[in-house]
Amino acid sequence: MATQQVICAGFGGQGVMSMGQLLTYAGMLEDKNVSWLPSYGPEMRGGTANCSVIVSESPVGSPIVTHATSAIVMNLPSLLKFEKDLVQDGILLVNSSLIQRKASREDVKAYYVPANEIANEIGNAKVANMVMLGAFLELTKVVSIDSIIAALRKVFGPAKEDLIPMNKEALEKGAEAVRG
Repeated sequence: MATQQVICAGFGGQGVMSMGQLLTYAGMLEDKNVSWLPSYGPEMRGGTANCSVIVSESPVGSPIVTHATSAIVMNLPSLLKFEKDLVQDGILLVNSSLIQRKASREDVKAYYVPANEIANEIGNAKVANMVMLGAFLELTKVVSIDSIIAALRKVFGPAKEDLIPMNKEALEKGAEAVRG
């Protein structure tokens, strides 16, 4: 596995921090080297939020992502801000439910996932982030869906065990959305 340097970005409240934390936690469960660095805009909910995640077989020297191998963008301001930070041939995952614009770069692999529509079909708009995470996992294989589910169980605890099936479905539907 090559090192994945990922930027997850969107509005506050879209679950971008959770997405990054789950990815980091799943990497830890798989004995990989990880880092998670959150960054919040002026307001938490409704403001922009992003995090940098590194998952690697080798030690992580710095948590700062300067040359992202992947970017998961949930809203237009995030696309405009982070598309330029992707390496050539990097993966750009765009939430096409909220972003009508296409990628401006032709040297990246862009995927358009209608995450909000898929989440609404599942029955809960809050799992749009898990749809995007599922698409990311399908494209990169950086960690397994099983590791994400194990991380969710740790984060949710027994009180929210009933939310696991819906989150797993969101991960699987996101993966389906980017399969050729």
